[in-house]
Amino acid sequence: MNYNEMKVLLVDDDPDFIEQQKALLNAIGFQVVCASGETEAARILNTFKPDLAVLDLMMEKMDGGFVLAYQIKKMYPETPIIMTTAVTNITGMEFDATTKEERSWIKADVILPKPVRFEQLKGEINRLFSRS
Repeated sequence: MNYNEMKVLLVDDDPDFIEQQKALLNAIGFQVVCASGETEAARILNTFKPDLAVLDLMMEKMDGGFVLAYQIKKMYPETPIIMTTAVTNITGMEFDATTKEERSWIKADVILPKPVRFEQLKGEINRLFSRS
């Protein structure tokens, strides 16, 4: 699939993750705008409409990714959101968006556990855009 001219908002507090994923997303054609946390991302969203958002769950606040996903869906309901998280490794808690109740408060379309392999991320991106 050709993603030329499509814009991604990539938000994570890990600069290595940002650098690696940005390079790989650029390589498949995306224009990538990066933020290091939910506060910076919220400012960016005032002037930027992403075609896709890739968000970390835990950033400035433990639930920062959930809050940011909610804000994005409120502003741009059609924007797919992929949430990445190491929360299961850290806390043992698992998040998913498979039940109706979970989907009511988890606004991510996909949740991927870290570490995220790019092939896995790319596969989810292809799946999300093949539905539209």
